[in-house]
This record gives sequence, C-alpha cells and structure tokens, in this order.
Amino acid sequence: QVQLVESGGGLVQPGGSLRLSCAASGSICRINAMGWYRQAPGKQRELVAIDASGFSINYADSVKGRFTSSRDHAKNTIYLQMNDLKPEDTAVYFCNANIIDWQQTARNYWGRGTLVTVSS
Repeated sequence: QVQLVESGGGLVQPGGSLRLSCAASGSICRINAMGWYRQAPGKQRELVAIDASGFSINYADSVKGRFTSSRDHAKNTIYLQMNDLKPEDTAVYFCNANIIDWQQTARNYWGRGTLVTVSS
C-alpha cells in the first residue's frame, strides 16, 4: 500500500507565506509525477502545480509567480512554497501522485488534504 501525508497548512494573513509538504511512503518502485490540487468551499478541486519527473512544472495561472513546487526524490517528498498568499487561496490542499508499485502497477493516489486559511 501507498500513503501520501500532507503537512504545513494553517492560518496566515494576506501577504504571508506557508510551506506545504507531502511525503509518499509504502510500496513504491517509482513515482511518475507528483502535484498539488486544492478545493475551496463550494468549488471543484483544481490543479495548483504538477511536477512530472524530468519535465517542467506546470502551475495554475492564479498561482504563477507566487507558488513554487519542488521535489526531494530521495525522500519521495514534494513541497509547495506559497508566498504572497491571498484570501482566494483559502482551500484544502491535496497532494496527488502517480506511483508504480513493486508489482509494476501504476495507480493514482491522494492525500487527505491540509487546510490553508488566508485571513486577517
């Protein structure tokens, strides 16, 4: 089995920063891609950033220039540095990963999410 565990959410004032982390553990042979999605109250889940190994990172237009995603391949971990946060960034942030296990089966996994609240 594979687990994704996010951390780093919380309450921050507009203009502030937060850093999210997501660690993958379990029966992992290879991680094809990792990324971040978010879901605001009453809205659909949307892509924030996706990092496919060996290729460029794609960001949602709404976060370009403010958010930076990075990966530690040795730790099977992805980070999301969020700067200049705005109230509209308030959402539950979910980690997503496409992982090949030791049976060579590729599956898509989700973390449980971490809440980010931007408010004064």
